[in-house]
Amino acid sequence: MKKISILSMVMLSLILFNCSSTSSTTTTTTIPTTTTTTTATAVNSDNSDISDNLDLEALSSVFGESKDLEDFEKRLNDPKTQISNLDLNKDGQVDYLRVVSKDNGDEKIVTVQAVLAKDKYQDVATINVKKENSYVQVVGDPDIYGPNYYIDPVYAATPLIMSWFWGPMFTPWISPFYWGFFPPFFHPWRPFPPYIYRGNINVRINNNNIYHHSNINHHNHNLQHNHTAPHHNDLQRNELSRSDHFNSRPTESFQNRNNGIYNKNSLDMNRGGTFTRSSHPNFGGFHGGMGGMGGGFRGGGFRR
Repeated sequence: MKKISILSMVMLSLILFNCSSTSSTTTTTTIPTTTTTTTATAVNSDNSDISDNLDLEALSSVFGESKDLEDFEKRLNDPKTQISNLDLNKDGQVDYLRVVSKDNGDEKIVTVQAVLAKDKYQDVATINVKKENSYVQVVGDPDIYGPNYYIDPVYAATPLIMSWFWGPMFTPWISPFYWGFFPPFFHPWRPFPPYIYRGNINVRINNNNIYHHSNINHHNHNLQHNHTAPHHNDLQRNELSRSDHFNSRPTESFQNRNNGIYNKNSLDMNRGGTFTRSSHPNFGGFHGGMGGMGGGFRGGGFRR
């Protein structure tokens, strides 16, 4: 009986050991993430960049909610929503963003500019709108976001502004506001640290839309920006374009601020951000060249 008891104890120990091994193996199994998973981009006071202070997904979202360009400009500068955190002239207050536009028939060019001083303006972003398929592409100014920084929003519903662009009431909008003359609703606020701005702006972005990030100009491949000459933004080259800030401060351009980093997409990827691949044939996967990305990039939340 003693031998049987000892044998039983040995067998019991082996069973427990095997169970323990199986449990350990199970708990260390990695579950594959889906292609819709994104991770946060870590930004703190040490590695923040000018481009962190105006989220072009937020700008795209606001554009899709506007009834016309006057309404769009008002929404961009609303002190209640604080869409922008840009203070390019470093006067301790967020810059007013004016909107100007050019009519090219079935295409409209909308430029957002920061008002910096008397007769001093700086392009921030351009929105290219096509009548065909109500197509919209947002282009970040190369001095702020680096060359070839594109966002192609896909709206959950056709924006109301599209009806205005090609309706009988359309006239090109040229903002009447300038340095020293701002609308009564505008009360400038002090800029936040970028990680706080990120927390604020996330709730302002309509997540029913999709925001495809790319280094490829899907609007017009013939107007691809020359990355060796970031000041010459072909899409923005018109009589309304202004680059007063960076013309006088070329050392503050994106590529001088971020040596060896191509554009805002690359900057966010280096920080640990990810992008969501799209199944759309015009956007999916990586493109060649300077690492163009298709799909919807989302940098996520900032942290200290």
